[in-house]
Amino acid sequence: MNSNTTYKTLNILIAFVWIINGLLCKVLNLVPRHQEIIERVLGNNDLRTITILFGVSEIIMAIWILSNYKSKINAIAQIVIVGTMNVIELVLAPDLLLWGNVNFLYALIFLIIVYYTNFKIKKKHVIVS
Repeated sequence: MNSNTTYKTLNILIAFVWIINGLLCKVLNLVPRHQEIIERVLGNNDLRTITILFGVSEIIMAIWILSNYKSKINAIAQIVIVGTMNVIELVLAPDLLLWGNVNFLYALIFLIIVYYTNFKIKKKHVIVS
């Protein structure tokens, strides 16, 4: 597989993670644990509207990823957002995390993939269409 194909494939998979978490888990509330985490972190109950806004933001992130517009800034934003979010969740809501403390390890793997895709693989090719 050439670097262009690898880049496109990983980019789609990264966007897919954001869409699943945004649309299915938050907007459609198929995983209520996500709303519970938001409520715990923000210290308030009944934050359905805020949860939906978080979900819409994640869908927008997926669109930004797929657009390939300023991909390095996008990658940095993803790393900061996911890293910060996971530290906060680990401290304030560890009992609500799907994999408990191991959740952070999966987030770290995701962030390494985001970094590798946008700062290593993308360097190897010029045209991404």
